[in-house]
Amino acid sequence: MGEFELLAALRERLPTAGPRLVLGSGDDAAITVPGGAVATSVDALVEGVHFRRETASLRQIGRKALSTALSDLAAMGAEAGEAYIVLGAPEGMSEAELLELGEGMAAVAGETGTAIAGGDLTRAPVLTLAVTVTGYAARAEDFVTRGGARPGNALVVTGELGGAAAGLVLIEEPGLAAAAFGADATDLATFDRGKQARPRDLDLVSADALRRRQLDPTPLLAAGHALAEAGATAMIDVSDGLAGDANHVAVASDALLTIDADALPIAPGVAAIAAAADRDPLELAASGGEDYELFAALPPDAVVAAQRALVALGMPLTVIGQVESAGIAGPRAELRRRGGEALPSRGFDQLRPRKPR
Repeated sequence: MGEFELLAALRERLPTAGPRLVLGSGDDAAITVPGGAVATSVDALVEGVHFRRETASLRQIGRKALSTALSDLAAMGAEAGEAYIVLGAPEGMSEAELLELGEGMAAVAGETGTAIAGGDLTRAPVLTLAVTVTGYAARAEDFVTRGGARPGNALVVTGELGGAAAGLVLIEEPGLAAAAFGADATDLATFDRGKQARPRDLDLVSADALRRRQLDPTPLLAAGHALAEAGATAMIDVSDGLAGDANHVAVASDALLTIDADALPIAPGVAAIAAAADRDPLELAASGGEDYELFAALPPDAVVAAQRALVALGMPLTVIGQVESAGIAGPRAELRRRGGEALPSRGFDQLRPRKPR
């Protein structure tokens, strides 16, 4: 296939577009009739920086590229709209591989009601995906920003933390599976690739779940909308680590956020991986990042309603702290254990050297 035939084959795999999209992929530009207010976010995944093809399938890479971009819309309480994808393909990448990548993105689009409305395809030194997404609300003030946390607000987080960071540890050091769970790491790798081998015990499934938290995150669009409806005053997705993302909210809100580190909901299996890797499970939960849970500030009288709304969606909402004061200098987000010990409030920095995914 040439470029245009490949694009046509990718378009055939896309789900049916929503009512706002009048003209989608295939012309010089897309045409939408949005109505209301529009939120726009841009995200990118680069081979060797955010992922490695040796440890993630192309379908997983495609899924993650769109899911992580949509997570930004979830943090605004937005309804998903359109996605525009720029795909940079390295020399030697086959048509079948490119289609597998596109099928991963198309699957997430179908699951979330997102219309892939266009983009571009080009050669690149390494596999690169740049994704622009748009989301909608009836009014601009219906979106939840990072800057609305107020003294007296409760701080809450959805789901569980640390799973993606523990999954990354397993991906980088697969031999730790045996140390953590008493399982054969070779069997685990075979199970992860979707072959017929079955795990020998339930711990193996736990290890697989941790790896999937890293490789295939879920954008919590329904949860974000529910928190916005419940009255969230500030919100962010936990992509750079809870400590770093809480600091983003604190700075934007000009407020001091105090977080009870012992209250953090830690994902099953994280403690076992932390012990095997000689790390603190709280460090994985607070600074590991890529869980794509939602961290929010809520008026105290809105917490119960928000918890009920999220239980209806099948996920917990945990109170982990409060907003103390505004107009302060110095550290903006403090994570402390109940004995008073402070945890480092350091999140992920794109420009800090690190191991690739």
